[in-house]
Amino acid sequence: MANTIEQIQSTIANNKIVIFMKGSRNFPMCGFSAATVQIFEELGASFETVDVLADEDLRQAIKTYSSWPTIPQVYMNGKFLGGCDIVRELHESGELQSLVDQLGDRAHS
Repeated sequence: MANTIEQIQSTIANNKIVIFMKGSRNFPMCGFSAATVQIFEELGASFETVDVLADEDLRQAIKTYSSWPTIPQVYMNGKFLGGCDIVRELHESGELQSLVDQLGDRAHS
């Protein structure tokens, strides 16, 4: 598990926005993961995804690492933001757009 935690920390440190999710950006494997990806795509954010279904150790370790029981999990600028419900609420309030803008990292269309 120590190597998996190091892998999680490295992924979070090396990406301004990372979504630990079920499936991939192009092929989400659950509705909550799909909704989270869609929100960040709507905002034009540059982000990475990590498929927790590909690695059972990772799937368990990310829950321990964040003390958050569900997937997806979003990290922005090295900090845990939350899951789908929190992302959706922040998006609806406009706060998520501000957070993305502060990162200054846009996807290239």
